[in-house]
Amino acid sequence: MKLKIIVDDTARYIDVPQELLADAEEFFQKMDRDMDHGWRMGPEFIDDPDPTNRCQIAADKLLASFSSGNNNLAMLMAGYILKRQPGITGVRIDTGGELLNTELIFGSDGHDELRHTQAPQGERAVSASMTREDAIARAEKEVTQVYRVGKAYRFATRDRATGSWVESSPVSSAEEAQQQRTEAFDERFEQLIGSAR
Repeated sequence: MKLKIIVDDTARYIDVPQELLADAEEFFQKMDRDMDHGWRMGPEFIDDPDPTNRCQIAADKLLASFSSGNNNLAMLMAGYILKRQPGITGVRIDTGGELLNTELIFGSDGHDELRHTQAPQGERAVSASMTREDAIARAEKEVTQVYRVGKAYRFATRDRATGSWVESSPVSSAEEAQQQRTEAFDERFEQLIGSAR
């Protein structure tokens, strides 16, 4: 079964083998037991996550798995979502640390939408005519806002060569994470402007 993952303007598919959905049920049940105790979803703590909330949590873990290159965990998170939400075709994952803003997509598989949302390789090249405003907008898409993971704070930066996301090291305070994020944003801005010169 396929699940479409949309992050910002990039989309990809995860093809989850049917046998994994059955074999991983014990793992999925452990996830449910962990979430039975409540979960922090961005600034809010949800005492009793409903099925949608649980899939939003799994989608956030899926995004973190992509960022760390843990494809096995990403596959399991996609499997959880497919198993717990029959008929789902995709998720649009919020990257700003607001798990409740992650959207579950049902219905049409949306190949046309995929073509529009997936960033072609050529888009990673910077136009020679890129303005300062263009570079700021592009950098905003390539450096996420700070988000919370457990008790730590992180942000992620898109690797321009591969299109994958690379998470920052965890830090204990939102202020420190925001300072590091600002530095990463400034560095990405300078890269973009320098490439356009």
